[in-house]
Amino acid sequence: MKTAIHPIQIGVFGRRNTGKSSVINLLAGQDVAIVSAVPGTTTDPVKKRMEIFGLGPVTLIDTAGIDDDGALGSLRTAKSWHIVRQIDAAIVVTTDNRIGRWEDALMQTLRAAAVPFLILHNKADLRKATPATRALIAEKYAVPVVDFIATPGGADRAAAVRQVAAALQTVVAPPAAHPPALLDGLVKPGDSVLLVVPIDSEAPEGRLILPQVQTIRAALDHNAIVVAVKETEVAAFLRSTRRPPALVVTDSQLFGRIDNVIPPSIPLTGFSILLARHKGDFASYLRGTPAIGRLRAGDRVLIMESCTHQTTCDDIGRVKIPALLRRFTGQPLEIEILSGLSPLPDGLAAYALVIQCGACMITARQLHNRLRPFVAAGTPVTNYGMAIAYMQGIYERAIAPFIV
Repeated sequence: MKTAIHPIQIGVFGRRNTGKSSVINLLAGQDVAIVSAVPGTTTDPVKKRMEIFGLGPVTLIDTAGIDDDGALGSLRTAKSWHIVRQIDAAIVVTTDNRIGRWEDALMQTLRAAAVPFLILHNKADLRKATPATRALIAEKYAVPVVDFIATPGGADRAAAVRQVAAALQTVVAPPAAHPPALLDGLVKPGDSVLLVVPIDSEAPEGRLILPQVQTIRAALDHNAIVVAVKETEVAAFLRSTRRPPALVVTDSQLFGRIDNVIPPSIPLTGFSILLARHKGDFASYLRGTPAIGRLRAGDRVLIMESCTHQTTCDDIGRVKIPALLRRFTGQPLEIEILSGLSPLPDGLAAYALVIQCGACMITARQLHNRLRPFVAAGTPVTNYGMAIAYMQGIYERAIAPFIV
């Protein structure tokens, strides 16, 4: 069973004044991005969420011109290149049959990052893509070329959206639109799933956190029965039920406590580990987690949060995991925090360990692109839930449901 948890991220790139912002405004059906004849109008990336039939929810990202110049222009284009590592697909906008060094550099970058793309030859009412241009693109990149008109009143919006959607469907890989469900292979119709959900100072007011909501939806998609309880009610539920749950999923911070309550015959894991298996580099996590036991005095540990939030005294990434690491290793470690989708630091191989959050707020491609450079540098990587399970002595049990 497959569900789309995150919108497909689509970056829109091109030189200044090729009409990138007009393309986004036309597709979105509203003035999302500022349109001007002045070069360099778009500075920081601008995002717009919408629904495209056949693809589902998407986020369109307008970027600065790839040919922006000067000191300020370099800062703008750097943000555009950074966006490449965060997207599932790209639209390269060009005009007047210009496929020069700027477009070549962009398309080479997209190809190196394994980002599928298509080319919109904009302002086709003035000049369409020539056979020579199409032959050049087919020979070098083998991607679709779509003649397009994004000027106001120059095209019917519904037809334009259908045109772009059809082209995107030929290049966007199916996993980007339909990631595997969280509970694939773990539960079947009629099974019950017990979720242990703490309500503490980190819990948002009046709602559940995203991984908990996603797990509930995944269980329902599998026609399973979902029971959610606080940690204080787990034992009472087990005493009252006639049929043990097929799976127990707990908040990682409760691993030790819940491990003592759940019989060994019932599979137990954590929300963060579900997410690690769902869209992380799970094989690298499995290899990297035991590196926690090899940490020594002065080692550098990088904790990566994929979202930004207000920090509390119960913050898992900034407070609890650093304290648990120092207590478990007994060593004075150098611990750094990187939040959001900020650029990665220099000298990746200098880190002894990277601990990634569950990454519920970003796409699988964004997560893999953040982890890949560390893996390539030989730096061990793990995630919050797997690291906590290891340090609480129940790592083997927590990963057992996923080991065939």
